[in-house]
Amino acid sequence: MSIEMDVWVRGTVNAVTRHVTLETSADRWSDADVRTLLTEMLLAIEREKNPGGEPPPVTLRGFSWIVSAYESGGVILHLEMAMGTASAGPLAIEEARLTGMVNRVLAPPAQQSERVH
Repeated sequence: MSIEMDVWVRGTVNAVTRHVTLETSADRWSDADVRTLLTEMLLAIEREKNPGGEPPPVTLRGFSWIVSAYESGGVILHLEMAMGTASAGPLAIEEARLTGMVNRVLAPPAQQSERVH
């Protein structure tokens, strides 16, 4: 499935449209697919800011996001960080389901207690 992304880098006047391909349709996504989409959205901003540069490691921290309804159906996933923004979609998935998946993907790892009694 090819997903359209609009990418804007802070300090520029124009957004560009890029595409990312995921193997499954949005209505069948797993949390891993959402992690891939978020990673690709962050990398798209980086590629626009630093074309031809070596892609950095991606940490899913330090950005704001929202899932919003699209006027003709589906949803858009928006993310924003100091460097710029990316919006992907429209995606054929329920807003609440995608929001829940993003929340799970971005949740910090469970704290493991190593307390000895």
